[in-house]
Amino acid sequence: MEVFDPLRKKNVALTPEEGVRQSFIKWLQEKRGWPLSVMMSETQINIGAVKFRCDIVCYNKQLEPQMIVECKAPDVKITKETFEQIWRYAIILKVKWLAITNGVATFACEYDNKAGEYKFISDIPRYEAQ
Repeated sequence: MEVFDPLRKKNVALTPEEGVRQSFIKWLQEKRGWPLSVMMSETQINIGAVKFRCDIVCYNKQLEPQMIVECKAPDVKITKETFEQIWRYAIILKVKWLAITNGVATFACEYDNKAGEYKFISDIPRYEAQ
C-alpha cells in the first residue's frame, strides 16, 4: 500500500512511521498554518562523514530551517535516545523548535537563547510565530 507525500510529490510506501509523518504534515498545514511550500520530508544532513535524514524540516520565508520533526511508528516509545537523535540534527540545522511524535504522544521543545538549551513547550508553534 502507498500514500502520496505532498512534500516529496510522489507515492511512498505506507509504513506505520510514514502514516504518522503524513498525518503530522497535514496537521501542521491545517492546524498550525505551515504551508506545504516551507516543509520538506527526508531532508539529508551530514554529521561528519555520516549521513542522516530528518523526517520533516520546516523553514521560514527566508528558507532558513526553523523546526525539525522526528516521526516514529505508533508502537515505538519516545525515549531519551529519540531526543538525542533529534538534538544531533538540531546542532547542525540550528533550529528554534523541535517536535517528536509517534502519533500517540507528541513533544515539543523551543530553544531558549538565555539558557542556551532546548526547553519543553506545551504546543507546536504556528507558522506566524517564527
